[in-house]
Amino acid sequence: MNTSISSVADIRAVLSRLPAEDDAAVAAWSARDSQLTKPPGALGRLEELSRWFTAWQGQHPPSLKTPRARVFAGNHGVAALGVSAFPPEVTVQMVANFQHGGAAINQLCKTFGTELAVIALELDRPTADFTQGPAMTEAEFVTAFQAGMDSVPDHTDLLVIGEMGIGNTTPAAAIPCALFGGDAALWTGKGTGMEGAGLVRKTEVVAAGVALHKGQSPLDVLRCLGGRELAAMAGAVLAARLKRVPVLLDGYVCTAAAAALEAEVKGALDHCMVAHASAEPGHQRLLEALGKAALLNLGMRLGEASGAALAVGIVQAAVNCHVGMATFAEAGVSAGA
Repeated sequence: MNTSISSVADIRAVLSRLPAEDDAAVAAWSARDSQLTKPPGALGRLEELSRWFTAWQGQHPPSLKTPRARVFAGNHGVAALGVSAFPPEVTVQMVANFQHGGAAINQLCKTFGTELAVIALELDRPTADFTQGPAMTEAEFVTAFQAGMDSVPDHTDLLVIGEMGIGNTTPAAAIPCALFGGDAALWTGKGTGMEGAGLVRKTEVVAAGVALHKGQSPLDVLRCLGGRELAAMAGAVLAARLKRVPVLLDGYVCTAAAAALEAEVKGALDHCMVAHASAEPGHQRLLEALGKAALLNLGMRLGEASGAALAVGIVQAAVNCHVGMATFAEAGVSAGA
């Protein structure tokens, strides 16, 4: 059953009662892991992943049969300020490309057997220019956030989250700048290829937005500086927590959206792994602020959940090793001292 919210206060109320790791599942994972035919810790982060997956799925043995990807699309008022190398109509065009199977995310989802759905959020109505006022009213924010919550079906084993929205690396820079401080230039990168005067302009836009909305709560930072697709990604992350679905976050934009939840309530992203470190320079700074280490670092900066979709294969490998390896007793191998 999906949770219904009608205000920012409702979101805060849900965040105040988040489910924790399943201790019984973790205990069962630990008991089995210690008996598998390998030295302790020999599989490195694969062991961390299988434990994390088990803890948040809340069952042992863990099962990864129904990974699902959700790509949210939105348009931004700040795109009119010259912060992107591409025009806003590309958002609509790329959504059509996703729907026809022609994008990178389609190929990656096919590769790892991941169901893909694309949720377009009022693309004909961009958010407001956040240098002049809030990007979204509370009602607009809640509607987008609810759309994200509603996108997570029951019986999902792993959720992959990503986005599409021309200009959205600008709010992605503004949100962590507002949440964690520092100069706007430290958080602002090239995005779709902005350089020289264009990058200077983009940085000025980020700085202006942060200055206008400073002092807001983390959720209101997301409302005032974000976009509909960012709000929806945060909603999907929260719904996944309530349904005990582990989450793979994509790159900078996705992590920035989710960061508002963690800034609001510490531990809100414990059920999430960051799939890859974006080539956007602010992403690594954001990962450090959140205390998270990305699974992959391949120089990707495409968005559309591409890095997270690729990381599904790593989680599958981690789960399969834990479930499928023989124990020392089963294999007739002498255990270490």
